[in-house]
Amino acid sequence: MKDFELLPQKRSKRKKIYRTEAQGLLGKMEMRITTMKELRIGEYSFRNVPALLFDDISNITNYPFAGGIIGNELLRRFNIILNYPAKEIFLAPNQHLRDPFDYSYTGLSFYLLDGKIRITNVIPGSPAEKAGLKPGDVIIAIGNNFSGNIQEYIQMLKNPGTHVRIILMRDHELMIKYLRIKSFL
Repeated sequence: MKDFELLPQKRSKRKKIYRTEAQGLLGKMEMRITTMKELRIGEYSFRNVPALLFDDISNITNYPFAGGIIGNELLRRFNIILNYPAKEIFLAPNQHLRDPFDYSYTGLSFYLLDGKIRITNVIPGSPAEKAGLKPGDVIIAIGNNFSGNIQEYIQMLKNPGTHVRIILMRDHELMIKYLRIKSFL
């Protein structure tokens, strides 16, 4: 993965950029996750906005070097009107304008694959790696929740400052891991 031209050449020593992955219509892509110091949209200014950066090999963003996703965490703060004929976008702030941003609290990605919730990525240096979680592990339960409901599991991993027990299956062996939930960005 080449260096991103979207990032300033001089970066703060405290700025952290982590390798991760995402899956979508084009399959699995290697990305980097970080926070943007400041993002302005019209008269609105946001600080420490989570962002995914990637090499735009499919030219999706019509920028030949790199692309970035700031996504729903930013857009949910506005009511949006798209006027396609006039090529205009109207943004009106809503009740979520000043909500805190939802950061990655574990460094863990998992998906429902073949009827099982499988870990697909663990960001190096993240709480998930420190807990000993690995890609390919199958999540059986988080805390006392054995429901297999992926949305409930995601919500359970968004409480910084807490610890959760994760029961998983690795190579046909049940294991218990303890994960500290904290923002690592």
